[in-house]
Amino acid sequence: MELVIVDTGCANIASVRFAVERLGCPVTVSDDPEVIKSADKVILPGVGSAPAAMQKIETKGLITVVRELTQPTLGICLGMQLMTRQSEEGHVACLGMIASEVKRMQVGNLRLPHMGWNTITPNPDSPLFDGIKDGSYFYFVHSFAVSVCDYTLARCDYGMPFSASIGQGNFMGVQFHPERSGEAGSRLLNNFISQC
Repeated sequence: MELVIVDTGCANIASVRFAVERLGCPVTVSDDPEVIKSADKVILPGVGSAPAAMQKIETKGLITVVRELTQPTLGICLGMQLMTRQSEEGHVACLGMIASEVKRMQVGNLRLPHMGWNTITPNPDSPLFDGIKDGSYFYFVHSFAVSVCDYTLARCDYGMPFSASIGQGNFMGVQFHPERSGEAGSRLLNNFISQC
């Protein structure tokens, strides 16, 4: 199986790559449209701001390439947010594969960004969360989030309920960092590789 991590130019790709390689899966990092389109599965990572990330993806000529992928594609952190229609962060149009929107979190007196370990409640029917129990801990770093909606695959609470994971069709994403989330994160990546 050929797994490709999209080189968006705005992510800590090395840690994602090492996490996948530890599972025994060969992985390629590329921004070549033909390499990405020919992959069996694709990972779209991202860190930083939505406007900067969309600018880099556009500069690399990858917007249409990513939108038209038909194979299972996993967005991680900002990569998940880029799969939505738009983000309040910079009021930027995103890639639009999942019918949802990203908004600044409203968490009262709690600190933003939401950073550190938090528990999730996964949808038991989602292959992405097979074998991952309700209350499992994952590592988050974010100030913007997708509300709980029809496309939510897992939810989390931090001053407000939000989507820890969303999915529509062959596109799925996680707000947390599975590559930093220990055994549960490894299980999720393995589920994506083997089941999704």
